[in-house]
Amino acid sequence: MSGARTPTALLSPADQERRRGLRTMKGVALGALVFMAVLFAFSFAFQQDVPALAYVRAAAEGGMVGALADWFAVTALFRHPLGIPIPHTAIIPSRKDEIGRNLGEFVETEFLRADVVRTKLDQTAIAARLGDWLSAPVHAERVAAEASVMAGSVLRALSDDDVRDVIEELAREHLIAPEWGPPLGEWLDRIIAAGAHHGAVDLAADTIAAWLAANKVAFTGVVSRRLPAWVPSVAHRFVDDTVYNEAVKFVAAVQADPRHPARIAIDGYLARLAGNLQHDPATIGRFEDAKLAVFDSPRVRELAGEAWATAKAGLLRSLADPESGLRRRGVEALVEIGERLTTDAALQHRVDTWVTDAAVFLVDRYRHDIASIITDTVERWDPAETTEKIELMVGRDLQYIRLNGTIVGALAGLAIFSIAHALLG
Repeated sequence: MSGARTPTALLSPADQERRRGLRTMKGVALGALVFMAVLFAFSFAFQQDVPALAYVRAAAEGGMVGALADWFAVTALFRHPLGIPIPHTAIIPSRKDEIGRNLGEFVETEFLRADVVRTKLDQTAIAARLGDWLSAPVHAERVAAEASVMAGSVLRALSDDDVRDVIEELAREHLIAPEWGPPLGEWLDRIIAAGAHHGAVDLAADTIAAWLAANKVAFTGVVSRRLPAWVPSVAHRFVDDTVYNEAVKFVAAVQADPRHPARIAIDGYLARLAGNLQHDPATIGRFEDAKLAVFDSPRVRELAGEAWATAKAGLLRSLADPESGLRRRGVEALVEIGERLTTDAALQHRVDTWVTDAAVFLVDRYRHDIASIITDTVERWDPAETTEKIELMVGRDLQYIRLNGTIVGALAGLAIFSIAHALLG
């Protein structure tokens, strides 16, 4: 089984270099065989005239036998010698799948054992090495950059419609479907009991006072334009000024007096509102109707789409910009983690233990699946291509077997002939 050879143009530079080395060693091994054949022919022709050439002939015979035997053995690994389908030749292409299974089984039983993995990991300071590497800002920036690329790819791969559907469903389930009235009333009750709303009332009074001070003109005609036409203009101005001044005095009084009737009225209203939101079905129903009117079906989907589009665009911009706050904080966090892993012995122990236990669990549970990668990959390989790749990897070294066989055969032939000559004459 010879198989089609891979065109040189399709080979990697390393494989092309291996092919040149293989051809060179094949030439050397063949040259040694030819040299032995020439030497044998010469010594055989002239050994009657020069008896010492019998030793040369014996060495050449042994060298040719050794060269041919090793050529057959090496060639039989990859193809049928001379294209003749001799049994137990072309071993690699004909038993490719079996070799893959045996290799996978060997890796599974000898390398992917829990005790082997645990022993190796226990001898490795994983956390300390990781911390030392990660504490360098250039490495932290590299990790952050790679993580940003991965996160950006994930964001772009997500379907906007699917994300909007998920956000809408979550909003309906956790935001719109539950009643807002009772929880809001309970929350308002706690605020009133703690007096936390007084600050909001103060802020409202201060805001109204500031607005009144800056917008006196806005009161011109507010009341006076409703007076009869026969009322003098002086009276108009007097009425407007009076209304404005009373409003200013009222707001000032509210600001100055913590027990002002207006404040007490606000407290009473908020307390009644809190109670009604919790216990009055009519108030609760009106509040729920108002909520549903605001968050109607099309609006919810629109809000979900807007929220996702805004979040996605912002994240993509931050992930793509090395100087963004997100990226910089990520780098700082990674450097800090690296420094802690370098100096904190307790953290190192926890990380090393976690990594070791996780690796042992995965190997022990999935070692057959991991090893099957080898078996499945070898089964998918084309026999001819597999043979060529293996031959390119080890074929050059195998040619030394042919060369050594030639030399060893020559020495063995010479030794056998010498011993026989010495004993038998």
